Amino acid sequence: MATQKAALKKSAPKKTAKPPAKSKPAASKAKAKKNENKMQQTNASVDAFIDKVADETRRDDCRAVIQLMQKISGEEPRMWGSSIVGFGKYHYIYASGREGDMPVTGFSPRKTDLTVYVMGVFERHPELLKKLGKCKTSKACLYLKKLGDVDMAVLEEIIRKSIEYIPTLYSGHRVY
Repeated sequence: MATQKAALKKSAPKKTAKPPAKSKPAASKAKAKKNENKMQQTNASVDAFIDKVADETRRDDCRAVIQLMQKISGEEPRMWGSSIVGFGKYHYIYASGREGDMPVTGFSPRKTDLTVYVMGVFERHPELLKKLGKCKTSKACLYLKKLGDVDMAVLEEIIRKSIEYIPTLYSGHRVY
């Protein structure tokens, strides 16, 4: 009898581990939202956005930058996210596989500065930055207190050079 019990134990099916718990839909939605590009083109009114800028000089500067960027890019201004006015768009694909759309150029009237978004200009054309006037920079941002502090012809050239540079950035990227 003992041998029969031992034989039954050997032939009894082994218990298997529980299957992995199914992921919760809320968790997967949260993860997808986290990976989503926050800056997307919207249908919000650019004029209404600019009208809400508290400082009158900054509002006037915004309207001047809109005219300048529209002239250079040939594109209409569009809102990107809640605070960026962009012109045109391009599709990027990083080596990591992350991809999305961004404006070719744009600006945002921040609290302390008018931030102009340009790519690849400062390191490739330092002479333009020297001629521009009073400003600060980061990798792809030009911070201006007011347009009266800068040479508008040089600003135009910086924006133009940035727009020309965009198509060289990413393989598999397109400007549209």
